[in-house]
Amino acid sequence: MAIREKQENQNSQHGGQASNAGVGEKGSVPETAVSVIRLVDSLILNAYEARASDIHIDPAEHNIIARFRIDGVLHDSFNFKKELQSEIITRIKIISGMRTDEHQAAQDGRFKLQVKEGEFVDVRVSVAPTYYGENCVMRLLSGKSQGFTLDRLGFSPSNLEKIKKAMKKPYGMILATGPTGSGKTTTLYSILGQLNTRDVSIITIEDPIEYSIEGIDQVQVHSRTGLTFAEGLRFILRQDPNIIMVGEIRDNETASIAVNAAMTGHQLLSTLHTNDAATTLPRLLDMGVEPFLIASTINVAIGQRLVRKLCDECRAERTLKPEEIESLRGTVPDSFLQNLPDLSVGLGCNKCGKTGFLGRVGIHEVLEISEETRSLIMKRADASVIRDAAIKAGMIPMLEDGLDKVKQGITTIEEVLRVFHE
Repeated sequence: MAIREKQENQNSQHGGQASNAGVGEKGSVPETAVSVIRLVDSLILNAYEARASDIHIDPAEHNIIARFRIDGVLHDSFNFKKELQSEIITRIKIISGMRTDEHQAAQDGRFKLQVKEGEFVDVRVSVAPTYYGENCVMRLLSGKSQGFTLDRLGFSPSNLEKIKKAMKKPYGMILATGPTGSGKTTTLYSILGQLNTRDVSIITIEDPIEYSIEGIDQVQVHSRTGLTFAEGLRFILRQDPNIIMVGEIRDNETASIAVNAAMTGHQLLSTLHTNDAATTLPRLLDMGVEPFLIASTINVAIGQRLVRKLCDECRAERTLKPEEIESLRGTVPDSFLQNLPDLSVGLGCNKCGKTGFLGRVGIHEVLEISEETRSLIMKRADASVIRDAAIKAGMIPMLEDGLDKVKQGITTIEEVLRVFHE
């Protein structure tokens, strides 16, 4: 396992501190520094092999706890002595290109680590001062395309049909909505994978570029040079693209340029942080986009969450007790509780780390823009009115999609309710 040479060259700029952390010839490095280098490398490798998306290094009064986020849930993984805190954080700062003499300000950085022969993981790092000293959160991003396809993301046949119908349109917007970590970017990558043919030009502007996709020009946002989403989108429009992906619509300027791009013959994909598909439309209104532009450019809005999938090795059936069914009334539709079959549960085994879950799947709602929806947008109707109209027109709400996956034995009712409560 080795940090890339480019990163080592950057680290050498930190002078003596870098050499104390183990950059350079092994013979000149103190044994304790070598141990910290190995510890940090091993920590990341363990997280990678455990399928973790994030590593949290949390300082406490007498120790440091390392937690891995696996399938969206944090697990206590390692416990370190308090004396190692400064050395671990310093090592991570050095390989991330951060200042090692700054302890009172939040810092961001990134580095690449080789985890296998020819395979690297891209690590985004955030360090912040806390009551018990500096903490650290590392996001692990594989440098290779994961080969996602829409068929494998958990879309129901009817939702999949709506998305594929929108993908066939030569212009307009496809928006994926939901909170952080709900799989929005993966959905857009999967759509791009199917649209990616040699007769079209696809350009993305992302922060960060999570996976590299062959045949697509991917541009990284760089705030220090002024390359924001809005500026990047302006630049992309001069590159003669057919399809554009904007990592996120964060502000009024980006929203305005994105909508105008979709109006002028481009197919545009992007994400928004909203609670559900219907809230997307009023959110764009709040950003100052004119109602007629929203009504005429959006093809579909996809609302989504990620739930953990039951482990196939230790899945078992159980019957809900009458008091359990009664406690669910008012929380889930009565139609779900009628003639309820036995539901699945994960008992926990070595394969799933005793959790009963292995991997995640999406639960979705896909809002098509119908004539009635367009009329409501023009009237600046609120999200609840738009949502009711969409359900009446055939949209399956996200909760019902999740409960359908419960009946199929893919996940549990507790898991579906957990992601909604979060």
